[in-house]
Amino acid sequence: MPASRELGAGEGWAAHLRTCGVAMITEVDRNEMIGGLFLRDKPAKILLGLRTNDAPVYVTILSKDANCTYSHTIKILNALKDLGVVDFEKTGRIKKVTLTEEGEAIAQHLEEMVRKLLKLSSAAKKTESRAKKAADKKPKK
Repeated sequence: MPASRELGAGEGWAAHLRTCGVAMITEVDRNEMIGGLFLRDKPAKILLGLRTNDAPVYVTILSKDANCTYSHTIKILNALKDLGVVDFEKTGRIKKVTLTEEGEAIAQHLEEMVRKLLKLSSAAKKTESRAKKAADKKPKK
């Protein structure tokens, strides 16, 4: 079996697995990969960063916004490209990224989920604060 290596630009996970001697990915492996891709902090920040911009975005800007290296950002974006979530526009050495129609829908759902979780968190804090105030008002024996 060939040694493990870094993914090159434009190389997806499926191609990488084939070069490592893995001919097939199980459905469970694929689900874990997809879940890990969308339910982690940096890929989510990258998707949301793309959603907030109407024009194509430089990869370096996405890297800074997601607080990760350029190479890690490229790996995430290549995985997203393999899933049909993003497209690249390359002009010389400069790479810009846009969401596909499907990517826009996923990013919108992700944004709504984050908004709902923040709302729930805010409501929980208010409830906790009210309970603490009520406990403070009780007369001490």
